[in-house]
Amino acid sequence: MGKNFIIEKIRNASLKNKIFFSTLAVILLISVLIALFTRWILISSLTLELKRRGMGIAQSIAESSRGYILTQNIPELTSRLFDARLGERKLLVVYVFITDKQNNVLSHTFTRPFPDGFHMANTILPEEEQSTKLLKIGGQSVYDVAVPVKEGIYQIGTVHVGINKNHIDILIGKLRTTFVGFVSVVTIIFFAISHWLSNYITRPISELTKVSDEISRGNYDIRPDLSNEIGEAGYEVRQLADSFINMTNRIKVSQVKLKESEEKYRSLVNSGPNPIFVIDRKTLEILDSNPRAEETYGYNKDELTSRPFTDLGPFEYEESSLPQLDNGNWQKARVVSSKVQYFKKDGSPFYVNVHACPARYQDRDAMIIATTDITEMVEKDNQLIQASKMTNLGEMSAGIAHELNQPLNTIKMASEFLEMMIEKNKKVPEHDLYDVVKEVSCQADRAAGIINRLRDFGRKADFTKEKIYINAPIKGVLEILGKQLSLQNIDVELDLDETIPPILAHNNRLEQVIFNLITNARDALNQKQELGMESGGRFIRIRSFREGDNVAIAVSDNGIGIPESLRERIFEAFFTTKEMGEGMGLGLSISYGIVKDYGGHIDIESKEGLGTTFKLSFSCAL
Repeated sequence: MGKNFIIEKIRNASLKNKIFFSTLAVILLISVLIALFTRWILISSLTLELKRRGMGIAQSIAESSRGYILTQNIPELTSRLFDARLGERKLLVVYVFITDKQNNVLSHTFTRPFPDGFHMANTILPEEEQSTKLLKIGGQSVYDVAVPVKEGIYQIGTVHVGINKNHIDILIGKLRTTFVGFVSVVTIIFFAISHWLSNYITRPISELTKVSDEISRGNYDIRPDLSNEIGEAGYEVRQLADSFINMTNRIKVSQVKLKESEEKYRSLVNSGPNPIFVIDRKTLEILDSNPRAEETYGYNKDELTSRPFTDLGPFEYEESSLPQLDNGNWQKARVVSSKVQYFKKDGSPFYVNVHACPARYQDRDAMIIATTDITEMVEKDNQLIQASKMTNLGEMSAGIAHELNQPLNTIKMASEFLEMMIEKNKKVPEHDLYDVVKEVSCQADRAAGIINRLRDFGRKADFTKEKIYINAPIKGVLEILGKQLSLQNIDVELDLDETIPPILAHNNRLEQVIFNLITNARDALNQKQELGMESGGRFIRIRSFREGDNVAIAVSDNGIGIPESLRERIFEAFFTTKEMGEGMGLGLSISYGIVKDYGGHIDIESKEGLGTTFKLSFSCAL
């Protein structure tokens, strides 16, 4: 916690304080390192010099006491030892003693009994010329310097001189006091220098900071007065000041241009022919709108602002479907909804295409939404689709009449049977009467079913989307066309996957698509027969299946096929390869439009003379 607090304080400190404390810390660190290094050198040098002085005293005593050791002249030895401690050596030399070759003490300068075992604390090995050890005696630290006394090549004794370590400690204490004073003086001096230096460096920056604050408040006419600071701080600050002036000029120009752009944008939006909204990308709340939006939807601006855009009609989009702002694709607004029903304030419906483009509005992620009224176009499309349906029903009239004749004939025969039995006053057995009545009811239901299917197919469809299973419109169309295809000796092969998920579409409109594909397949088979190219059976194969995240329908035939030169044109309105009066050329064009309305795709595979496959693909409903 403490460490993090300190780091946070340092991070949040001003540049002036950072420079001040950083400079001071560096100087203090250098001073402390110099002091420690110097102290280490002095202590090492003093200690070495002390040991050398001790060794010199010991060697001097060894030279002068050789004869007395051999003659065992103890009084003279003692006199020599005490002479070594006289004068200036008194503070330096703590003790002196001499041992013989068996390490027995011959003489010493101790005024009290010789410490037990002390003579063995620092012995000299045969190969050593001297030995120095730090020992404790009487609570005092002493460097014991031992030097051998030799006669020729033989060692006849050893001189031990105790050098007072406290002598060095006193000197070191004096040095410590000196260094503390030195560091304190250096700290005070550099404290003042660091403070002045931090002010010196940051003074022009502080002035520039004040200028930038004024710029942020919109005051672009301010100019930094850095004549004194530039003279002191030098070329770099002059460059920085010039950059600020240039930046201010550019911002001022940019602000003028931005204002002009905003006015131009506002003018374009307000005069636009289509309703335009600015909505929040997350909440879909309306942030702004143009006058055309108020006029079209019947709300005033206050009523539209803050209202969810979804109150006007359905709006669904995926973020990935919008162009990326970073790529500069502002002009590439996407149609996120097409042919959707919206509502005005009075509840009246109309159809629109919805375009969306990402934008930033008052520091919020937003979208610019433009809606285009296509009600008139939708009505015309509906009329066209309805006309196509009526044409198809007209083409099927003969087959429909044949299908209706069967149940009607059965009902007529049943009624004639009952009439005959009544005329002959014959009683109709109960089981026969039950069978006749049941068959009449069954055939009436069959006729009603045919009429209902025709009525449902001929009903005008809308553009609403609902979850439907693709197999349903396939089966519905075959209920109408199945019998006619059978009468024309065309086999219908069904391969429907009953486990596929639903899609978002409308059953009636998909029936129109499938109806067109099947009748096209039938016509291709008939054309092949008329040209005498038929060999083997005639079939139409209809499959439904799952394909990744899509649901697909494939309608195949072994008809005449489509020439490659015509495949690019088959979805064009009023394009047909049939004879005059046999078709309007709208079936595939209408089918293509319906499939695209539901976000689907149509793919074609065809080989001339061998047949054609139309495959429809739709996204699975979530």
